[in-house]
Amino acid sequence: MAKHILITGASGLIGTRLTELLLNKGYSVTHLGRSRKEGKVKSFVWNVDRFVIEPRALDGITTIIHLAGAGVSDKRWTTSYKEEIYASRIQSTSLLFEELKKGHHQVASFISASAIGYYGFTHDNEMLTEETAPGHDFLAEVTRAWEEKVDQVNSLGVRVCKMRIGIVLSDQGGALKQMVTPIKLFAGAPLGSGNQQVSWIHLDDLCGMFINAIEDEELSGAYNATGPYSVSNRELTEAIANVLHKPLILPNIPQFALKILLGEMADIVVNGSNVSSQKIQQAGFQFKFKDLNSALKDLLQRD
Repeated sequence: MAKHILITGASGLIGTRLTELLLNKGYSVTHLGRSRKEGKVKSFVWNVDRFVIEPRALDGITTIIHLAGAGVSDKRWTTSYKEEIYASRIQSTSLLFEELKKGHHQVASFISASAIGYYGFTHDNEMLTEETAPGHDFLAEVTRAWEEKVDQVNSLGVRVCKMRIGIVLSDQGGALKQMVTPIKLFAGAPLGSGNQQVSWIHLDDLCGMFINAIEDEELSGAYNATGPYSVSNRELTEAIANVLHKPLILPNIPQFALKILLGEMADIVVNGSNVSSQKIQQAGFQFKFKDLNSALKDLLQRD
């Protein structure tokens, strides 16, 4: 049976590129989002707050890729936005579960985004694997609750994969774009101590992992969706500057300044995690970008 993929959160950085790559491979793709989009991809609408999904959204679907969720670095972490970050993940997953529970569908695989935030920020440079216990900070608690909701889908006889995504490098947005801009203006600098580990992954390799999870039906459970190795924040900053042929002339941006600027959200940048991708590599996944320099050159030196 030909695979027909439904993507939630498809308008985001990952969903946009993943849609393009899936279409290039000949897959049928449908989007599920807050509004109907015009274009070559069919779309359906849901309202997560009202717990409503458009009828027939799952017709013919064999795989769901669940990417929907409010961006953790899009806004300052006020109490209301933290609630939105949590609810957008838990309620959207619950809505999909309830729809699947009705039966009368062909969905065999449910592949969900998750995050390396699952492990928290208390491990220094300890190598983190899928067997590492969850952390206890805000993002860890959100991610753990999110994964628990995703795991409920498995009780319906649907294969479940959870991709714990690291820092995604893309020229279209995200962390890399935020780092590139000050470096180009000769205002780039390592953040905090600069020693915190950054578990990065090129966007195309991340999308490749999702496609691998679609095609390899032996994959199930959690996988760290990170690159072949992590680097320190200082090493990443220096590598970007080197590829851009820009000097780094400013001292590190101190942690207290980041806390003032970003509030609690500063934990994302002043702390780090050294996350292993060995499990998915041992399952047969091969990286297109095996080192940071080649990934940065592909993204930052395009014509």
